[in-house]
Amino acid sequence: MNQNFDILIVGGGAAGFFTAINTVEKNPSLKVAILERGSEVLNKVRISGGGRCNVTHACFEPNELVKFYPRGEKELRGPFHQFCSGDTIEWFENHGVELKIEADGRMFPVSNSSQTIIDCFLEATKKLGISVLTNQSVQSIYKKDSHWKVETQSETYLTEKLILATGSNPKIWEMLQNFGHAVVSPVPSLFTFNIKDPRIASLPGVSAQVSIKVKDTKLESSGPLLITHWGMSGPAILKLSAWGARILHDKNYQFSITINWLNDIDSDVSEKFLKELKLEHAKKAVSKKSPFDLTNRLWESLVLASGIESETKWADLSKNQLQNLSNQLTNCVFQVNGKSTFKEEFVTAGGIDLKEINFKTMESKLHENLYFAGEIVNIDAVTGGFNFQNAWTSGFIVANSI
Repeated sequence: MNQNFDILIVGGGAAGFFTAINTVEKNPSLKVAILERGSEVLNKVRISGGGRCNVTHACFEPNELVKFYPRGEKELRGPFHQFCSGDTIEWFENHGVELKIEADGRMFPVSNSSQTIIDCFLEATKKLGISVLTNQSVQSIYKKDSHWKVETQSETYLTEKLILATGSNPKIWEMLQNFGHAVVSPVPSLFTFNIKDPRIASLPGVSAQVSIKVKDTKLESSGPLLITHWGMSGPAILKLSAWGARILHDKNYQFSITINWLNDIDSDVSEKFLKELKLEHAKKAVSKKSPFDLTNRLWESLVLASGIESETKWADLSKNQLQNLSNQLTNCVFQVNGKSTFKEEFVTAGGIDLKEINFKTMESKLHENLYFAGEIVNIDAVTGGFNFQNAWTSGFIVANSI
């Protein structure tokens, strides 16, 4: 027997729930269901932000906010003028969840627990009479006259409007390709770099403010870098991985990076400064204390890598050693050999081609009454609450247009 709904949402994640709740709040007479393939809903919300749920980011200007999206920058400008991070804060406050801003701009529930967000969504769906149906893995989707027919392994559903909020689910992408939609093939985004190098081998946990370039490309970024047991991580690396998702995939994750440990000080300035230090600290050992904003351990490692022994005094440095040291500080080359997933937050670049979506409504340009919300489309962001903001904004727009 068919189950009939006015609106069927496939995907029980952030975008799916937000779309459902906003749709029924605007139009309580609609019969709405969420289908989830797993036995639990909102799993990604639960683990995000280390279990605290990084709901959004304190960037309130749409034209600034779009700059955090390697894919989707142009397309999101209009949507963010409809529903931006400020609206997200207000929405959650109206639903009993207060958010707070942390020093780096990320926003979390005051409770510091993602469960608060999950409870908020589950209570709202219950109150609004939205059916949440788990263990419903979609096997096929058909267009049937003016309706959509969705078959799972155990049920058949008919609906007037179909919303897909399935994230990066290859099976759903494949079904959409059968409907003529183009899917940009998915590649990983937001990953850390695997680097085996004696200069950083004993430094896990050390961080620095740096600027980085990927050799033979135009990719560059700056910000905090963290040395890890397997290589390098931190915002500066994650930004590179997001903006370079396709390029680095094509290089099979084998490439060189150049790090400036002094961030914005170039080699000429650093060499000049080192010469002054040579005069000022003539009798002191070079390796003992960092004259820059670097930890002593990192400084010592770079000094040794410059061919300067640990007891060598400033006065005894040769011109060659000074140049080597300046080079290690400002043009430090590392070979990257593979990648690792950043925490559990696996983000992909790829999804439904943005040219096939009307961003005023999030409706498919190819099929009437077919809508998209969240990461199913070829939009992704750097880390910091931006991927969730895309889920809220797209869900809100779908609800609005319905």
